[in-house]
Amino acid sequence: MKKLLCVFIILCLLPLAAMAEDWGYAISPLTLRNSDGYLTLANRDHLLDSDYTPEDLVNVTAKHVSGHFQLRKAAHEALLAMFAAAKEDGCTLYVKSAYRSYQIQNTMYYNRLKKNNGKDDGWVSYPGASDHQTGLGLDVLNYAWTQKDGMNAEFGNTAEAQWMAAHCHEYGFVIRYLAGKEEITGIHYEPWHLRYVGPECAEYMYENNLSLEEFTEEWQAYIASYNAAGGDFEAYCKALTTLPEPVTTGETDEDGDAEVSFFGL
Repeated sequence: MKKLLCVFIILCLLPLAAMAEDWGYAISPLTLRNSDGYLTLANRDHLLDSDYTPEDLVNVTAKHVSGHFQLRKAAHEALLAMFAAAKEDGCTLYVKSAYRSYQIQNTMYYNRLKKNNGKDDGWVSYPGASDHQTGLGLDVLNYAWTQKDGMNAEFGNTAEAQWMAAHCHEYGFVIRYLAGKEEITGIHYEPWHLRYVGPECAEYMYENNLSLEEFTEEWQAYIASYNAAGGDFEAYCKALTTLPEPVTTGETDEDGDAEVSFFGL
């Protein structure tokens, strides 16, 4: 039986190994499949539906300003770990804002327009384009800035903002709206706005100084080129997660165990 299983494993892995040799991108296919939605992009060109609400929202128990906040479960668990690490390094962080529904974003956006005589000044995202609606984006400040009326790029000079910029990727977060990327993201530099994308992607984006828009364009282009060159992205992902059903052969091995085949009879 042991020999049979070893042969089966080797035979099954041969085509998978061949596909793996053709996969040259730094991020694993299963991560890019985005079945968990951590790479979901929300901006003016990629609007979320008005009824989109993440299914796994949990209440934020990390330090926060007064109010009720929610994040997706994985993002919140990572946030707790990051806040604890920051605290050990002398930086106390506070959540200022987290998940926002489409309806709340819609109200905020049109209130901003009214305040600015109908001008979109780039500080409040268009409804459906808000990273907050994904349940993976949040605003994080130090105590002093929680007491201010409004936020601006000067926060980036604080020790807490610099700590986040240097370490948030270790916990699966990136600075969503980077300095120098305003024309790409359509949003001003926001050193307080974190976005959870998972550790693998966060590390890659940090090392390559990529916005989520740039990263999305890059990995989607790679998959397109992979398929164009004869690969099959969806088949590869399926092969990574699926094994064929075993079939009993009706025979026994030298130990008296029933033999099985994974290739049919």
